[in-house]
Amino acid sequence: MAQQAVDLPEICLADDPHAGLAMGDDDMGMVMGGDAAHVDLMDGMTAMNRDMMAGGTAADIDVAFVCSMIPHHRGAIDMARAELAHGDDPWARTLAEAIIVAQEKEIAEMLAWLAEQER
Repeated sequence: MAQQAVDLPEICLADDPHAGLAMGDDDMGMVMGGDAAHVDLMDGMTAMNRDMMAGGTAADIDVAFVCSMIPHHRGAIDMARAELAHGDDPWARTLAEAIIVAQEKEIAEMLAWLAEQER
């Protein structure tokens, strides 16, 4: 399952000493040998953790917070998509759908706020 592309605004990465460094598919402890459902779930967490750390390097603490929250929300979306792709419990699937809707709305709000900060 493909993860969302990481496209944090420049303001999120301006102070990241690791910006632009490529990471391998097995970095950050990706689950090896797990079934597809667990690999998808862990991939979402791996990307989230890497990108939260990058976003948190912004010099302004408010910007760093928001820049870290975007990948946090994207990770939740990726994890919810893994649930929808592999899970079968109706309650968990409904929760996953609600998470996707809520997190996408909040990501849009955070990106708009960051755009205002760059002006």
